[in-house]
Amino acid sequence: MSEAAGDDAKVQMAQVSVSIGGRAYRLACNPGEEAHLEALARSVDEKIGEMRASFGEIGDQRLVVMAALTIADELNEARKTAATQTRRAEAALEAEEAARDQAEAAARAMDEMSARVESLAASLAGSGRE
Repeated sequence: MSEAAGDDAKVQMAQVSVSIGGRAYRLACNPGEEAHLEALARSVDEKIGEMRASFGEIGDQRLVVMAALTIADELNEARKTAATQTRRAEAALEAEEAARDQAEAAARAMDEMSARVESLAASLAGSGRE
């Protein structure tokens, strides 16, 4: 890749200014993702604010680490919940398929019994004529 092509890629990145933990940061993102990045930064800043309210001034770095760990824990729990819900949905689909298979088997058995009853009725009707 030429240096000019590399410069073009840098120019296409959008720039966002955010404030996290009382500090301003200028971040690059893909065009159209600015609002999303700003919302993420607000969430991190809010989490740091919650940590500061709970623990007081224990140092910016410690607050940022605690906020990051809390967010990571929340993400982990959300992933576990999503995985559990996915497993439950898959189990429900399997149960639905099994119930459908049972219903189809019962319908086939009913058809077979109906055919036997009709055959028996026809036999009885034919033997009564003699």
